[in-house]
Amino acid sequence: MQIVAGGKSVVLDEEGYLVDPADWSEAIAEALAHEERIVLSAAHWAVIRFMRDYHEQHKIIPDARHVMKHLATVKGSDKAQRNDLFVLFPYGYVKQACRIAGMRRPRAWSTG
Repeated sequence: MQIVAGGKSVVLDEEGYLVDPADWSEAIAEALAHEERIVLSAAHWAVIRFMRDYHEQHKIIPDARHVMKHLATVKGSDKAQRNDLFVLFPYGYVKQACRIAGMRRPRAWSTG
């Protein structure tokens, strides 16, 4: 499976995650979000950029609780709300946020 965005074609696995996270770009994120029927807002981008920065620094996908804490800070709140992530990504953190942010499919979700 492939997706084309920003003049670049990238390979996706059978569940729609990037095979090579280095292929990620904001144009690819927009195209993946469009497939999920999500229009990326400033809050979405705050989550996506945090995830990418965290992954770059720690070499692992951030746990949803880290993302919620960051989102609370962005919103000016002192408490992260799990529902905030589901408002942004209604089908779930792993299914949508990780996919749009260009993460590989988490191992726990691998098939095979």
